[in-house]
Amino acid sequence: MNKMIKVNPFELKSKNVEEYFMNWDEIYPRPYDKKKVSPWTKVRVILMNGTEFESNWFLHQFARHVDDNDLKRDLALVRRQEQQQQKRISLLKPIDESILEETIGYEQLAIELTAILAQNEDNMENKKALDFALLEDFDHLYRFSNLLKIDYGITAENLVGNYTEIMPGRPTICEHRHPYDSIRKPMNNKKSSDYSKLVASIITAAEQQTMNFYMNMAQMYQNDLGRRLFAEIGMIEEQHVSQYESLKDPNCSWYECWVMHEYTECYLYYSMKEQETDKHIKKIWEEHFEMELSHLKLALSYLRKNTNKDIKDLFNNPEFPELLIFGENKEYVRNIIEQTVYNTSYFEDYVDNRELKDIKRFSFYQDVVNKTNNMVASHKVIKYAIDLFGEDYRYEDTPHPIKSLQNKTKDNTLVGRDCLKE
Repeated sequence: MNKMIKVNPFELKSKNVEEYFMNWDEIYPRPYDKKKVSPWTKVRVILMNGTEFESNWFLHQFARHVDDNDLKRDLALVRRQEQQQQKRISLLKPIDESILEETIGYEQLAIELTAILAQNEDNMENKKALDFALLEDFDHLYRFSNLLKIDYGITAENLVGNYTEIMPGRPTICEHRHPYDSIRKPMNNKKSSDYSKLVASIITAAEQQTMNFYMNMAQMYQNDLGRRLFAEIGMIEEQHVSQYESLKDPNCSWYECWVMHEYTECYLYYSMKEQETDKHIKKIWEEHFEMELSHLKLALSYLRKNTNKDIKDLFNNPEFPELLIFGENKEYVRNIIEQTVYNTSYFEDYVDNRELKDIKRFSFYQDVVNKTNNMVASHKVIKYAIDLFGEDYRYEDTPHPIKSLQNKTKDNTLVGRDCLKE
């Protein structure tokens, strides 16, 4: 995280929303060069694309639950501009970047964003949820990286800039749990820090974008193994979205949620522009930040008009907390692997699978979905890589912290579901 910068978005000036509409040339930016772009620029692009997706779908759902056409018109006004922003960001991806290369960026974002948020979180329920999903996204990077080497002969360490290690996390085959076990304890916004509220908003949007991406990419991949892998990991992303969205305070009004969405976008665009090294893309973050200020003010006006609440009712301090700055988190990830790789989820809690006594729900779902190991794509892709190259593909600074996951010539399908031994 960056040093504290005192920025209160509610006090900054902006023009009216209508004055920020873009023309077609502005909406179609110059894409980044996939051979020269920083991995951190790529993850910022993916994060902000997902943030705009979340904003659009929230505004659509809001509009479907109100009968005030003046409000619906203003929601449509903001939503149209959010759509323009989303198109602009998504088109930063170059034509020559494959689906799988982009996927590596998605998983690197999931790992690094989750690690950054977790290390600065003071709400233990949020932190436990972040650490739990972190190891699963970490394993997804390993599975997709092996597919990348199989299908394209490309080693993913170059795509992640050597900032993120590539090795097994909690094996994906072990991540398939009953839907009941994806729901967490919601926070109470009145008792939670402003940062915790941002965490729940940011990570929900990011994971939802990954889920949406895999939902649409599975059928477009070039071979059966890849299609199966996207479908399988896409189901885990559904679990992650269910987990993260359940952390949010369910008692907030639509108006409070709208203000929080716009505040989150302001915070993220400000964070992105402060760290961006690509001048062309930095300008986009700056322009979008100014646009979001106008959205925030409009949302606040509706909050004041339709409720008895104001800024002080939503935030302990409306100034931005420390900014979200991307950087290496290898040591933190390794520590979480050592501490929690055997964990699974049981209702709202996290339990060591080796000590799980009531295994009926977990074993039932595993038996239905993973009827045999050889029908599970996340296992098949590693087995195929081992058969093809003699060992799986990894990028490790030192040997894996879990001894049973160090073997490069055999995929471990038991860690995390040890209770199924018998």
